[in-house]
Amino acid sequence: MEMFPTPPSIEGLTAVVTGGSRGLGLLMARELMTRGCDVVLLARDGDELHRAVGRLTPWSAGSVRYVVCDVRDKDAVQERIDEIAAENERLDIVIANAGIIQVGPADSLGTEGFHDAMDAIFNGTLNTAFAALPHLRRSPAGGRLALVGSVGGLLAVPHLLPYSCAKAAVAALAEGLHAEESPHGVTVTGIHPGLVRTGSHLHARFGGDRRREYAWFQALAGAPVLSMNAEHAAARIVSAVQRRSPRIVLTPVAKLGALAHGLAPATTTRVTTAVGRLLPSGGGPGTAEGIEVQAQDQAPTPRFRGWLGVLNERAADRFNQRGRHDGTGT
Repeated sequence: MEMFPTPPSIEGLTAVVTGGSRGLGLLMARELMTRGCDVVLLARDGDELHRAVGRLTPWSAGSVRYVVCDVRDKDAVQERIDEIAAENERLDIVIANAGIIQVGPADSLGTEGFHDAMDAIFNGTLNTAFAALPHLRRSPAGGRLALVGSVGGLLAVPHLLPYSCAKAAVAALAEGLHAEESPHGVTVTGIHPGLVRTGSHLHARFGGDRRREYAWFQALAGAPVLSMNAEHAAARIVSAVQRRSPRIVLTPVAKLGALAHGLAPATTTRVTTAVGRLLPSGGGPGTAEGIEVQAQDQAPTPRFRGWLGVLNERAADRFNQRGRHDGTGT
């Protein structure tokens, strides 16, 4: 017996995925292609996008091409989205996925870290949504907009505060737009993954004690049970968008955390406070990208940490994470 009714076909629809050159964005694009969509990837790095298209081309149920665009640039996003809609004579699905991750104590990341997160994650999502909505309202199939938040936007996560704040704003935007766009025939899906094995630790930026911050994040992000297979996550997300779900939370741990915070926020805050005491302290100013921290760390990797992170390292190889970073994507 099926848990959900079969969703309507999306074959032949035009879809845009921002932050689509690697990681979860790349896999969501692939999933859309397998279901027959014509997909356009948006990201900042043309070389990375070119490699992504090469990886996606064998998934030929749908087509794929790319457009270089910085989602933080409102005018550029509007122009690119308008061009895509005009060239395809329609725009049916948009997944706003671009963003950044910063890991470390709030004071080491500073107010600049918060501004950067809001700009890349929230403003990038906002720019994408508002550029796309007029076209999605005209979609013959009824437009679908998906905004990728995080469980970190449903409850604050220590040492990920800029990310949590920006993702919380995305969560509110998704809920509000779902209500306001319903009369126009557009559905808006809020996507809130927990830890997903995408290899994103290589492009996160680490502050404070960078080596130790990288160590805990890389291990947990790849840990079985705590984290989720990225291909499975992408399939779940695209299915939710296809069936017009208002919200999806991925991974059992993320669902438990979101539920606990909703039912007992004070208790949840005490738990996260206890977790925060276990995280690294100290370190110097500034941040470094994970791939730089990994290259500079000459200390042998403890066996348990290597075991926890091995799946995430393999994901990095498979999901286009080893090339030059474009500054956006998950």
